[in-house]
Amino acid sequence: MSTTPQAVEHLVLMGAAGCGKTTAAENLRQALGRPVAEADDFHPQASIDKMTAGTALTDEDRWPWLESLRDWMSSQAASGAKTIVTCSALKRSYRDLLSNAAGRVFFIHLVAPHEELADRVQRRDGHFMPAALLPSQLAALEPLAPEEDGATVVSQPTPEQTLDAILAALAHASQPRLRPGPVQKTPPRPALVPPVGLEPTTFGLKVRSSDQLS
Repeated sequence: MSTTPQAVEHLVLMGAAGCGKTTAAENLRQALGRPVAEADDFHPQASIDKMTAGTALTDEDRWPWLESLRDWMSSQAASGAKTIVTCSALKRSYRDLLSNAAGRVFFIHLVAPHEELADRVQRRDGHFMPAALLPSQLAALEPLAPEEDGATVVSQPTPEQTLDAILAALAHASQPRLRPGPVQKTPPRPALVPPVGLEPTTFGLKVRSSDQLS
């Protein structure tokens, strides 16, 4: 027996600064025709001033920001609109809050080597978050857990290839799933050493875990 999963109302692009959330969101907007919300636009001026000065936000700073973003997602769902959201969503607790929005929330964790993230942040213009805050984001980052509704997408050589990887992950999330059957006992098998790399749910090129999570 298989079950058809609920449609994805909200596609949240998450990850540290420089991972390509904004570019991917614009490409997805063109491909899917969904409205886009940039979480940076939901920050109060006090938080923007704090980050501009090189001070990382605290959880107390982030809760009202995340709640306002969640409420926007729910209001869009109430009007029948499906959304694309860019949000760092670094911690599991932040994602749990966003997941309380009306409708199914699916996370795409965009990842790239730390050196590449730093280079991108250094080169971007007009953003209030300085490159000096990237290490604090990477330190706070909690990758998607297996039970979370989402997938990891590795940044590709071109934005178009990254878009294709995201769309593949979204299509996979919408496929019917087999219902678990009765548990059958099997003889124990010798432990195998897993290959170095990301989880099987990763879409895109495989990179070394140490590049992403160290």
